[in-house]
Parts: sequence; C-alpha cells; structure tokens
Amino acid sequence: MSRLLSRLSGILLVAISLASAAQSPETQKSILITGATSGIGRNLAEALANEGHHVYAGARTGAEMAELNAINNITAVRLDVTKQDEVDAAVQFIEDGGTGLYALVNNAGIYDGGPVLDTEIGVMNLVYQVNVEGVLRTTKAFAPLVIESKGRIATTGSIAGTVSGPGFAAYSGSKHYIEAFTDSLAAELEPLGVKVSVIEPGNYQTQIRRSAVKRSMARVVGDGGVVTSGMEKQYKAMEEVELSYKKPDEVTLAYKHALLSDAPLRRYVVVPNANEQQYTIETKIRELVELNSWGPHSYDNEELLEKLKSALGQ
Repeated sequence: MSRLLSRLSGILLVAISLASAAQSPETQKSILITGATSGIGRNLAEALANEGHHVYAGARTGAEMAELNAINNITAVRLDVTKQDEVDAAVQFIEDGGTGLYALVNNAGIYDGGPVLDTEIGVMNLVYQVNVEGVLRTTKAFAPLVIESKGRIATTGSIAGTVSGPGFAAYSGSKHYIEAFTDSLAAELEPLGVKVSVIEPGNYQTQIRRSAVKRSMARVVGDGGVVTSGMEKQYKAMEEVELSYKKPDEVTLAYKHALLSDAPLRRYVVVPNANEQQYTIETKIRELVELNSWGPHSYDNEELLEKLKSALGQ
C-alpha cells in the first residue's frame, strides 16, 4: 500500500509540474537528468525548469528528492544508476506519469583513483560502475521512450576523455569510454531519428573532487584507521579549489543546444579558459600525428594537412 501511495503521489507531482509549466504542450519537453542534485546536473535541471520544460531529476536520498520537488517543473525520481531495480522503477514511474520522455541526460558520475600502481581494483571498479555501467544501464532502460519521441540522448563526458595524466587513469578511462559510447550509439540511433551528443566540460564548480576525498576518508575508517588532520586539510583545500571555479552555466548552455537545437553537435568541448581549450585540442593534434607516424600506409605531411583542411571545411 505504501509503495502504491508513493507512486500516486509521484504522478500527482508530475501533474502539478505540468500544470505550472510556462510553455505550451507543443514546445515543452520532458527530460530526465541523472545526478541532478548538485553541480552540472542541478544547474541544468533548474535552467530547463525555469524555461518551462518538465525535468525528471535523479536523486538518491529522500532529502534530495524533497529539495528538488520544491522547484517548479521538477519532479524528483529516486535513481541510483548502479542499481537496476531503481532504474526499472524510474522507467515505470515516467511511463505511469504519461508525459513521455524526449531526452535522457546521462550526467551522474564520480571521480576516484590515483596512480595506476597504487589504485585498488575495487576503486577502479567503483568508477566504472557509475561512469560506464551506469551510463549503459540508464541508456538501455530509457532508450525506448526516447526513440518513441525521436528525441535526444546526451552524456556528460570530460576533456579527460581526450587528455590524461598522473593519477587520472581510472577517471580518464571511464570518460574515454563515453567518447566511444557516443559515436557507436549515435550511428545506431540515427536511423531511428534520435540525436546523440557528448558534453565535455573542463574545470567547473561541482562537488566531484570533494566527494572523492570523502570516499577516501571513508575507506580509511572502514579499514580501521582514523581520519587525520592532514586528510581534513586536504578536504578543505579541495573545497577551496572547487569553489574557486566558475559555476557550470556554460556547460548548461552547451547542453541546451544539444537537447533543443535543430542541429545538435556530436561533441561540445566546454572549458572556462583558453588554456584548457588549447591543451585539449593540441593533445588531439599530437595524437593524430602519432597515429600517422608508423607503417607503410601513413600520409605524408602535405597529405595530412589536406585531410585536416578537408575536415575543417566540413
């Protein structure tokens, strides 16, 4: 009985959100965002809701859901992307609401890891359970609704899907997967009228780094250790770094283009400064040169430049 009442209450919230929408039914979109409680997901959810779209906002706790439900045009959905039962329940919830689903935003993600030789397999697995398996799980579950709407699927990648360095093997590896995932899914769903994009942010204000430090401290306690003053200082320093970054408004603008434009791009590199843009692009150029550096079938320099010019022309 309690589960039935909860579902009926959720459907009522959907109805209230739709009734308060500023847009007409023809222009309003229903969009699901995973990981919508903070950072990029929360910024995007509020922006879309403010413009009259109906947002299903993924959250993991009752308190988070209550906070999201208090915002006009947002309906909270309990959704841990690592739990198939919650994903299945979210699909059923949206189907019961009768709104359909125009777009899925795969935003939930975590950072963790460290130097390759020091990273435990369990830590690596956790990153992949959220950033890789979670994206695959939600996409497979919600794709039928998006296909029915001939809508959009967009995923939060990272410039770490192109660049990497010491301590980033786990996270960058998961974001490299998102690049391949996007290209494959885009080709597979294009005949069905669904557009697929990846948004690749640089360093913006989120809680992803602080959350990683918290998990590290929790592992220490779980192993019988104690949180030292040095660990607490590390968290405080990470908090100061994260709060010094720009809010992810620019990431939201890219997402809105990917979700609502008539001509969405496959990739959106969104960075807060020129240095991050240049570093990302120069890394890709270096990799292009490396790919062409070995074997009898490589292009000569002039041919390679012509290929680049041709691609720029397209």
